[in-house]
Amino acid sequence: MTAVRNGGAAVVAALLTEGVEVVFGIPGTHNLEIYRALAGSGIRHVTPRHEQGAGYAADGYARVSGRPGVVITTSGPGLTNVTTAAATAYADSVPLLVISPGIPRGLEGKNVGWLHEVKNQQGHMDALLERSVRVSEIDEIGPAIAEIFDRWRVGRPRPVHLEIPLDLLEGAWALGGKGPTAAQREMEHPSAESLTAAARLLGTARRVSILAGGGARGAGVEVLRLAELLDAPVVTTVHGKGVISENHPLSLGASARLAPAQTLLNDSDVLLIVGSELGDSDLWGGTIATSGAVIRIDIDPGQLDKNLAATIELEGDAAAILTDLIVLLSEAAGSAGQVRAGTARGEIEVAALVDGAPWREVQEVLRMALPRATIVAGDSAQVSYYGTVHFWPMDEPNQFLYPTGYATLGYGLPAAIGAKLAAPERPVIVLVGDGGFQFTGMELVTAAEQGLGLPVIIMNNSGFAEIRDQQIERGIDLIGVDITGPDFAALGVACNGYGVRLNGLDGLAEAVTRALAADRPTVIEVVL
Repeated sequence: MTAVRNGGAAVVAALLTEGVEVVFGIPGTHNLEIYRALAGSGIRHVTPRHEQGAGYAADGYARVSGRPGVVITTSGPGLTNVTTAAATAYADSVPLLVISPGIPRGLEGKNVGWLHEVKNQQGHMDALLERSVRVSEIDEIGPAIAEIFDRWRVGRPRPVHLEIPLDLLEGAWALGGKGPTAAQREMEHPSAESLTAAARLLGTARRVSILAGGGARGAGVEVLRLAELLDAPVVTTVHGKGVISENHPLSLGASARLAPAQTLLNDSDVLLIVGSELGDSDLWGGTIATSGAVIRIDIDPGQLDKNLAATIELEGDAAAILTDLIVLLSEAAGSAGQVRAGTARGEIEVAALVDGAPWREVQEVLRMALPRATIVAGDSAQVSYYGTVHFWPMDEPNQFLYPTGYATLGYGLPAAIGAKLAAPERPVIVLVGDGGFQFTGMELVTAAEQGLGLPVIIMNNSGFAEIRDQQIERGIDLIGVDITGPDFAALGVACNGYGVRLNGLDGLAEAVTRALAADRPTVIEVVL
């Protein structure tokens, strides 16, 4: 067909300029000109079965690849379908670009009955994401996308919505026309005085501890070097899981929610916090309130005094700041860190078993059966937050994909699709509950279509067990929590994959090993 140069072509040209290789989306009446340009562009397009799946897949892709995920929707319902996934990415600081058409210029807010019309589509997205950008001219499309990517390079990476009026998507675009150039931003970096003061505190302390959050995921090497230099135990949030290998003697794993880890942090004479807001979703009602000095490193200045005042605030890239501190710390007083970590580790293991005992064995069976580099994608389910978080040590960040802040159900399967597309050479598994799986289970068809050998392990306890437990604790008559699921193994086959049903954990290791070698997804239902 004859090439058409319009706003849709401008979108794809800008994505190519930014090095985008994969997009997730569903074509619709209003975004067809983007799809015209995508055809033959060299960008891989993946069609999920629901826009929510597109958002989660782009999220998983972004976490594992280290590059922004891109989602394309149509206007109205297509866009509103993706909002839960985009809000999940916002909570966990994942860079997602959501591109959609908008109502034509001049019709904004007029309620004229336009197809897919939303009262305030941009306002809807702006309320849930970092921001929503609406362009008003075709030549603004390229610079708008460039500016979004540029901000991600120097700031906190959170999802952004780009709205392009339908008349611009279909309007003529001059080949080579680029419009105004987006200004290049520079990353903030602390003053030499602040860095020297922080190094002095760390170098003279006797009980340094490090708390690493999601903002430290790109600085694992530097966190480890500093921890070893200071002999400092390292506790992470769930989002920071694997920032340093959890098999290292200074690592206390993703235990920030557990009381023994919080006690160790509070007993520090200097506490270094790297990339964490210390939110309730991190601490589960606990408190970090050390009487010692607090040094906070964060790329987002708004986080530097969030939930705990800092003695010294260091704004900027975590890896760069930590590198500077390492250079300044020619020697340190020593923190007896391995001794402190060893004492706390035993207490943490006991605390983790209080809720996690039923989920320990499944983690151990899978760990023994799978390669060490396996990526695990989970939901906000007991098998994840009581199980994988504590009983599956990870060697690197983004090896455990989990919706920490938004606590979403339905995340695991589509996130695994994105992860496998980002790292086809690595084993990727899905580990979820039966209730959460049913939110996005039809993405099995997407995984089969893409030829992805994903083991999809469903721990079937016939409902929403966590909420069931809470109803029992509150004396509420059980309601809405005992649900009937399909024949999950048969569903796997019906969705062009494979399926197996197990009663308990016998046979799980063999089943997951076979599933990894398959050319399509395998549902492994484990009846509890």
